[in-house]
Amino acid sequence: MAYGNPRTVGRDCRSWFGRDLRSVHGAADAAPAKETQQMPLRVQILMYDGVEEQDFIGPRDVLGHAERAGGQVHTTLVRPSAPGTVTCFFGTEVTVPTVWEPTDTDLLIVPGGGDQLIHDPDVLRNLVRAQQAGVTVAGVCTGVMVLSAAGLTRGRPCTTHHLAKVELAAQGGKVIDARVVDDGNLVTAGGVTSGIDLALWMITRECGASLATGVESLMEYEQRGVVWRSS
Repeated sequence: MAYGNPRTVGRDCRSWFGRDLRSVHGAADAAPAKETQQMPLRVQILMYDGVEEQDFIGPRDVLGHAERAGGQVHTTLVRPSAPGTVTCFFGTEVTVPTVWEPTDTDLLIVPGGGDQLIHDPDVLRNLVRAQQAGVTVAGVCTGVMVLSAAGLTRGRPCTTHHLAKVELAAQGGKVIDARVVDDGNLVTAGGVTSGIDLALWMITRECGASLATGVESLMEYEQRGVVWRSS
């Protein structure tokens, strides 16, 4: 069965991805639910050798679609020490053009992968400095173990990949059996694909549910599991 020219199909998809979500869902649905947001939500994703591809690209995709749809979101891939190329867990090479400035963001996402960052004292100190400066620090999968090594999860509700939950609890985290755990300036997610849910939740929390549901529709993805939120 013929489905049409693939070049035309690809062009049509790019055309749809570039549209304002109001043209897809209607003007009323696309109205921002969070009227108080005035400045763009600045997001950094911390990149390093050994980072797991899905851990960073899932959130990046969500945030990119939110920005393309007109949301007040600006996302930057950052690297400790200096710009450069990182080699991901499965060998993908990614050029990271920006050095990490720990306090120059609203939300920092630390994806999982290798254990390089856990053994980097400068990174651990800068994670603490970022949170003390008012940055919301988020971890995806074993990226949460980096936050644990910095002392950020001690005594606080959190989650991580199911294979690391015992270790996270042993290091003082109050492990919650939820896909995303929101404890204010500390937001953590379970394994790998949970990063998509974390990013959608942060869009909901900071920009409004209308934008988040529009991104869900565009990505043909529905948020999974429960967001546990401290009262």
